[in-house]
Amino acid sequence: ELKHRSKSAKHNLGRLRINYMPLAVDEMTLQPGAWLGQYEILALLGVGGMGEVYHARDSKLNREVALKLLPEHFARDPERILRFRREAQLLASLNHPNIALLYYFEETASARFLVMEYVPGPTLGERIKRGPAPVEEALRIAKQIAAALEHAHEKPIIHRDLKPANVKVTPEGQVKVLDFGLAKAFAGAAQPTDPADI
Repeated sequence: ELKHRSKSAKHNLGRLRINYMPLAVDEMTLQPGAWLGQYEILALLGVGGMGEVYHARDSKLNREVALKLLPEHFARDPERILRFRREAQLLASLNHPNIALLYYFEETASARFLVMEYVPGPTLGERIKRGPAPVEEALRIAKQIAAALEHAHEKPIIHRDLKPANVKVTPEGQVKVLDFGLAKAFAGAAQPTDPADI
């Protein structure tokens, strides 16, 4: 079990709060019942290119959250650390009902993870597998995705990895766009386009 009690030194990075806590994270997947600081692991939600995502409970605020954890062996890679910090900064600049919120960014020498809004319900990919959606439902989902992207583009931020697996639909029908891990802030049309970004 991973549980450590300590005081956090808190630093502000714009709207983003970064907490430094002494944590130790093994290379293996965290099991339900394990603790990461104040967060109790409930389940593994998924594994992606930038790390593992867990359903967890914040014991201080007594709320469910999602933890996006950068694996320890990736944390030794300066490029991946830079991308992870960039994702945190991008997410912190987005505040929209159709984008999953970022609460905190926790960082230590041995562990780095995002504390995000937990979004219940299936992904859009899982919903599609159940069969064709009625036109009304499809339009409702599409409008919410478009609203989320419009908000991000105004920052200006592009997602770059939008797909059904990165969109969730809550039981109430609210759409949440997830995983801006490959997002990229663009400085303006004056910059040349890199073919690799197309």
